[in-house]
Amino acid sequence: MTRGARALIVYPEFRGRAAASVDTAARLEEVRGLAFAIGLEVVDAIAIPIREARAGTLFGEGQIQNIDIACTQGEAELVIVDGSLSAIQQRNLEEKLKRKVIDRTGLILEIFGERAATAEGRLQVELAHLDYQAGRLVRSWTHLERQRGGFGFLGGPGETQIEADRRMIRDRMARLRRELDQVRRTRGLHRSRREKAPWPVIALVGYTNAGKSTLFNHLTGAGVMAEDLLFATLDPTMRRIRLPGVDKAILSDTVGFISDLPTQLVAAFRATLEEVTAADVIVHVRDIANPDSSQQKTEVLGILADLGLLEEDGTAPRVPIVEAWNKWDLLDTERAAELADRIKARSDEVIVPVSALTGMGCNELLEAVSKLLTQGARLHSFVLPVSDGQRLAWLHAHGEVVSEEDAGEDERGPLRRLEVRLEPRELGRFTRL
Repeated sequence: MTRGARALIVYPEFRGRAAASVDTAARLEEVRGLAFAIGLEVVDAIAIPIREARAGTLFGEGQIQNIDIACTQGEAELVIVDGSLSAIQQRNLEEKLKRKVIDRTGLILEIFGERAATAEGRLQVELAHLDYQAGRLVRSWTHLERQRGGFGFLGGPGETQIEADRRMIRDRMARLRRELDQVRRTRGLHRSRREKAPWPVIALVGYTNAGKSTLFNHLTGAGVMAEDLLFATLDPTMRRIRLPGVDKAILSDTVGFISDLPTQLVAAFRATLEEVTAADVIVHVRDIANPDSSQQKTEVLGILADLGLLEEDGTAPRVPIVEAWNKWDLLDTERAAELADRIKARSDEVIVPVSALTGMGCNELLEAVSKLLTQGARLHSFVLPVSDGQRLAWLHAHGEVVSEEDAGEDERGPLRRLEVRLEPRELGRFTRL
């Protein structure tokens, strides 16, 4: 698939499905964004109603003819089916349309393959791609039907080329998994080192193109790629920031979520999302100017539930969540007033209107996060020898020292008494020093 290729988008709209919660126009617009992200020129995007999927082609004969006509009129050389195609369906559609056909999974894999910047990201993408390809070796091409001869008199006909290809894919996937396991162990060491530090971790999550990277850049002064593209960034990025009342914290920008994320990618990128599970606070960045924002929130919460960050009922978070309603500057006055009233009515949730582009509300967002990080802090009294510089410095760096005074002497030398406000988590870490 080459950049600049002309593509026709086809969305199979299944009739009678209770799960048809996504607006068809919004779905088509999202796929346009995915195609644009990989440099394709979309000539048209159409929805085709389907009552019952055909096992061999998904679409009926008349519908395939209509797709062929649309391709001819738009001079499309690629057909993107915004759904899941079996290997047989993909091959049969290519034969009937005489054009390259890819499904939603293949399209997202193409984007991820182009965007992955780190060694880990490339490993994860290759593993996901091989997992996807393994089920597509269905004798689509003649060379897969050849047989490799055995040796000796008992060798038999040997293995077919398709069996050899599958074995090579399985071997490569096994090697990739071993390399990713090493990456996970390395990340675990880094995480345990941060826990000993200890700095609280704040993870930015949200639907792709919600503005996470723009907000990340504004809060940290970093130069993370931030464009109006789906999946503009894939690899997690971390920076140190300072919050009101919190001297040091780590802000993590993660991969954007999307509806119907391919299962291969969910599994492959679980290591990346592990940074979210280690977070002390999650900032859910929402594109509040998007008319499909509520459905996007449902998709994000579904992935957080899969990661074990929500209670079993799927609603109550196990980690504090702040909702950053981004792109507030794009709202008209009436819509902004309506959403402001909604924020007041939802007093049990922490919601902050922001504009990552202009910086509006960013200070309020940091204050809300800081409040969550310090809300469990309690006042503790410590008596330490002056010679224990490491623990004294730790208390000053990671707690709020309310008072400090001389406390006499003992066999260890001069003593200092400190009244320090600490989080339970930080108290536990201090006792392990």
